[in-house]
Amino acid sequence: MDPFSQLIFTISVTSFLTFQWLFHKVSPWMSTRISPGFLSLSDKQKVEWNSRTVSTFHALLVGIFCLHILLFDDAVNEDPVWGDPTLVKTNVAITTGYLISDLLLIFYYWKAIGDKFFVVHHLAALYAYYYVLGQGMLPYFANFRLLAEFSTPCVNQRWFFEVLGYPKSSRPNMANGVAMAVVFFMVRIAVMPVYYSRMYAVYGTEAFYLVPWGGRVAWICSSICLDIMNIMWMHKIARGCYRVLRSARKSKAGAPQENGKTD
Repeated sequence: MDPFSQLIFTISVTSFLTFQWLFHKVSPWMSTRISPGFLSLSDKQKVEWNSRTVSTFHALLVGIFCLHILLFDDAVNEDPVWGDPTLVKTNVAITTGYLISDLLLIFYYWKAIGDKFFVVHHLAALYAYYYVLGQGMLPYFANFRLLAEFSTPCVNQRWFFEVLGYPKSSRPNMANGVAMAVVFFMVRIAVMPVYYSRMYAVYGTEAFYLVPWGGRVAWICSSICLDIMNIMWMHKIARGCYRVLRSARKSKAGAPQENGKTD
């Protein structure tokens, strides 16, 4: 194993151990101090709370790193298939450690957070990341996909508000719902033309045919499947956001007005 591969392996292992530590130690300690309502949750809810806290931390970390690469890594932007994958590998290694950690927690706490969809999602992502970490191919596209992580904090925050008993019409819940819809659209829907235009630009080129068949399947098929799901989720989120805003507007309009007289 060459020194750089050893470094990537070390980053993945460190990431795995860090996210386990965050789940078991940091999240419970921090949550009891930030949100007193955490103590009143059931054991299952506490497991999911800690899982979502770690998920939010991971999303912000790799999302910011991903954005930095897209803006400043000229090698990857100029050659999206075979550009120097050093920074991308580092970011993907962090995500790989997180996914393995989360898979372990899902299986161990299956009754609390078990979900077949997440198991399939994590395994599919790990399969795709094998080609990035093992062979250094498709760095631009692998990194671009991590932009979607920016929508995760709002999704998790919606669950936090729900489990703490915040009404859907409360201002914090409504603000988060609007932010979730806007961010989800920006990082998962609006960016599709950019992603697929880059894919179309390299399709059929020499660089494209140097990618093995398995890598092409992991790249193209997973991208299409994920974006079909993203469109379905966007439709559901937009409808939910619209219903909540309309309900709040009606409630405000129907509220009794004060007379306004003064003595």
